Amino acid sequence: MKTQVVGISDMKVSNKPEEVLITYSLGSCLGVVIYDPVARVAGLLHSMLPLSKIDPQKAKASPFMFVDTGIPLLFKEAYNLGAEKKNIIVKAAGCSSLLDEKGFFKIGERNFTVLRKLLWKNNILIDKQDIGGNHSRTVSVSINNGRVTVKTGGKEHEL
Repeated sequence: MKTQVVGISDMKVSNKPEEVLITYSLGSCLGVVIYDPVARVAGLLHSMLPLSKIDPQKAKASPFMFVDTGIPLLFKEAYNLGAEKKNIIVKAAGCSSLLDEKGFFKIGERNFTVLRKLLWKNNILIDKQDIGGNHSRTVSVSINNGRVTVKTGGKEHEL
């Protein structure tokens, strides 16, 4: 297996069955995996912040940094590789509150809210999720079968 690392404020899409997409250190950040089991296309997005309007220049330079600009691009790139909306399975992880114990900023919560709104407006549901808490996560997706794993605290489970 060949591993493609998705960095912070990054996104990767693949249709190569020998590849695995992985992202590390999802704290308050949102990790979104999409998979089309028919076309065998998967994508993984690692977004830091919910809304691009806080810094339109930064959003233009780094659209994957923001949920509202990253999600449409994730789907667009998957469609470019043959994925179809009717087949796509969506899984989400992250959005914890590691450094915000008092709940002042609620970045993770806001990231997930924006994701849900975007998907809802486009008639897409989240299949499974591992959201919230106070721990970071590592998420990976295998292109050949769409298997999504989440590692946290030294333990791994399938999502």
